[in-house]
This record gives sequence, structure tokens and C-alpha cells, in this order.
Amino acid sequence: MTQTTSRIFDDFARLMNDAAGVATGVRREAENVMRAQAERVLRELDVVTREEFETVKELAAAAREENERLEARIAALEARLNPPDSLG
Repeated sequence: MTQTTSRIFDDFARLMNDAAGVATGVRREAENVMRAQAERVLRELDVVTREEFETVKELAAAAREENERLEARIAALEARLNPPDSLG
């Protein structure tokens, strides 16, 4: 009886181990399918990549700095053309 009980427990443990392995495989496969679906949706939505976003962000910052520099230059030129003491 002891050997039979031991064998039943061994078989049950093997069954549970196999079930855990199958569950892990199913989880991994589900993750792969979900990831593929998400990537497909993002491609269809034409979402930019992180690299593209960072590049445009850097370009915008450079353009903003250039704009501020040009605004200061225009203000200086206008001040030279219209000195404060010549207004009155």
C-alpha cells in the first residue's frame, strides 16, 4: 500500500509539474501574440518611434534657440534704428 501511495503521489507530482510547464508555455505564447498584435496596431496608427521623437525634440529645441537669438538681434537692430531720444 505504501508503494502504491508513493507512486500515486509521484504521478500526481509529475502531472502537476507537466501542467506548470504547459501553463508557462501558454503564458509565453500569449505574451508573444499580444506583443505582435500591439506592434501591428502601433504600425497601423503610424506612431513614431522613441528615436524619431527624440530627434524632432532636439530639432525643435534648436529652432527655438535660433528663434530667440534672432528675436534678440531684431530687437537690437530696431533699437539702433529708433534710438529712445529720437522719439520725442
